[in-house]
Amino acid sequence: MRYSAYVFDAYGTLFDVHSAVARLADRVGPDAPRLSELWRTKQLEYSWVRTLMSAYRDFWALTEDALDFALAKFPSVDRSLKPALLDAYLTLDAYPEVAPVLKSLKAGGARLATLSNGSPEMLEAAVSSAGLSGMLDDLFSVDAIGAFKTDPAAYQLVLNAWGIAAQEVSFQSSNGWDIAGATRFGFRTVWINRSAQPDEYRDLAPDRVVASLAELLDAG
Repeated sequence: MRYSAYVFDAYGTLFDVHSAVARLADRVGPDAPRLSELWRTKQLEYSWVRTLMSAYRDFWALTEDALDFALAKFPSVDRSLKPALLDAYLTLDAYPEVAPVLKSLKAGGARLATLSNGSPEMLEAAVSSAGLSGMLDDLFSVDAIGAFKTDPAAYQLVLNAWGIAAQEVSFQSSNGWDIAGATRFGFRTVWINRSAQPDEYRDLAPDRVVASLAELLDAG
């Protein structure tokens, strides 16, 4: 079944969040994979904690804070690499199937957007550098509400802008927590479970689980 509206999480779904460190792996050294994992973990942790505290800082500030923590945790990594790592995060690699999938859905008449924790500037830089400009109708950022996903107001941004009902939206994310939030909100949800993780939120299960965005083009 094809939907008229497809909304995608950005980081981890369209863009590989670990590609920033991977580009500089030779300079980062043997702790590169662990640094990248911790950077991502703290980035998300900060977003949830700050939303609970009603103490919003935009995602770019949290990305830098998380990198500072990761660099402090791994003193083997040269701290002078911080600017290069942040620059790389602005231009993350898109997963290889992303552009063909977006083109196909767009050609079929679907409306497409991202709904992301990322700031507008981050999203614009990532979309442009990945060659996705013109494929997405909107880049929705939680900056507009001052709270991160899974706050229901984040998902409401799409409905307010497009004037549609939740059940008309197919929402795609690689993050289980994001899928749970979108399911709770009422979107049809597709979990892009690239690394075959177990389901963490069984009472808020996705409508579909796939290993790649390319499977969106299959029936189902």
